[in-house]
Amino acid sequence: MVQLFLDGGKFMWPILGSLIIGLLFVIERLVHLIRGLSSGEDFANEVAKLVETDGFDKAKSVCETGKGPVANLCLASLDRAHLGVEEAESYLDKIGSIEMAALEKNMTWISLMIAVAPMLGFLGTVWGMIVSFNDIKVANDISPAIVAAGISQALLTTAFGLIVAVLLQFLQNTCLYIIDLQIVTMQKSTSVLISSIKDKFRNEK
Repeated sequence: MVQLFLDGGKFMWPILGSLIIGLLFVIERLVHLIRGLSSGEDFANEVAKLVETDGFDKAKSVCETGKGPVANLCLASLDRAHLGVEEAESYLDKIGSIEMAALEKNMTWISLMIAVAPMLGFLGTVWGMIVSFNDIKVANDISPAIVAAGISQALLTTAFGLIVAVLLQFLQNTCLYIIDLQIVTMQKSTSVLISSIKDKFRNEK
């Protein structure tokens, strides 16, 4: 494998660089997203029960110990709950947009590396063909042995660029799947909490 990489020529290095950069962003996203899964729908249900039994302050203290978008959204809504349900919902919408943006942070860099890797591979292919034709010109001969090195280089850069793109695409889709799950969980959780806030005000009347 190492020898094939070296045989690919100088264009293999920027392709490898795009792989490394893409993997760094993928790892950062996966760590962030998996950490956010620690507080899910069950957490929101627990907070909602505390709102009904012990009030807003007790529920807020639990939210402050939680991690992830669900805990942040619950805390945001409870911060404004004393001002009324409408104020809590309005503020929740604003914080929800921020949390969704945070989930998708750096995903564009992964997409960029997915696009760059095969382009660099194709560029290496073109360069390899140029080398092959130049060797033919210099030798004034179309012998396979003369053009083999350039063609091999061309094929290797294309293959490596596509492998990098496929790998990063799979990992990106994994991140997107977790983001979709998080968004659904956020929507369900906030719905449960807002309902508990409404019930709290209704019972106090």
